[in-house]
Amino acid sequence: MTVLYKANMVRGAEWARFFAERAPDVPFRLWPDIGDPAEVRYLVAWVPPDDIATTFPNLGLVFSVGAGVDQFDATKVPAHIPLVRMLEPGIAETMVEYVTMAVLALHRDLLHFINQQKEQVWREIRITPAKRRRVGVMGLGQLGQAVLERLRSFDFPLLGWNRSPREIAGVTCYAGAEALPEFLAKADILVCLLPLTDETRGILNADLFARLPRGASLVNVGRGPHLVEADFLAALDSGALSGAVLDVTDPEPLPAGHPFWSHPRILLTPHNASMTTPDTAVDFVLDVIARHRRGEELPGRVDRSRGY
Repeated sequence: MTVLYKANMVRGAEWARFFAERAPDVPFRLWPDIGDPAEVRYLVAWVPPDDIATTFPNLGLVFSVGAGVDQFDATKVPAHIPLVRMLEPGIAETMVEYVTMAVLALHRDLLHFINQQKEQVWREIRITPAKRRRVGVMGLGQLGQAVLERLRSFDFPLLGWNRSPREIAGVTCYAGAEALPEFLAKADILVCLLPLTDETRGILNADLFARLPRGASLVNVGRGPHLVEADFLAALDSGALSGAVLDVTDPEPLPAGHPFWSHPRILLTPHNASMTTPDTAVDFVLDVIARHRRGEELPGRVDRSRGY
């Protein structure tokens, strides 16, 4: 029974060390050193290799090394093989830090101050109390709920929207397409934490921006294809949006000269909002492997009909 890792090789070395410490009886290999393909029972990957079914005839489980699985071509993973997304706590902790930073930066007008500094302008901006700045989160899975829990401490009025109903203490929750307009109308800062599916691709578009309060701002930590670039830039230029923090783009990285690089109302980071932590990720993988061998329900198992 071999566990094969195919992702960032620097972090892969850390995975190997933790596996050696915590599961010395489990063979662990780093791509491309696959050993005997017939021995590979578990695959941990960002993008799986081609011909996965024929290459690894005894594969029993595939882990995404990240919180999402949109980078996978699910058609290449046979339907009988479970696909599991990473639920280790390091992803949630780092995402919470980033979104909190982004929301506070937009709330306290940091983009304006950065531009004023460049222009050597000393001009104060009146502070809006947090209790009058409504923050709405799209996507109420593990990450969305963790973000809302942290934001509660700042006294923001909190809203949440999800495909299916949720109940979260201290958060006004909305569910389904019919409730989306009401949710958007109350979101002064909108945080996108949706999975990327056929239904959510391009959801951050002109129609959505028009439904937000004028001058609202955006945090996109979902995926780049959620955002319709032309609509987004038009919303910034018209004042429909006052600013944005983007951690994801399409493509990644952006080409030289792309307008996002130099736009004064965009703070751009290189898909770095959250990161799998090898220490806790190994614990999660070992727990799921043990559950799989016992025939139990698998945490993080992807519903292929929904795409997450």
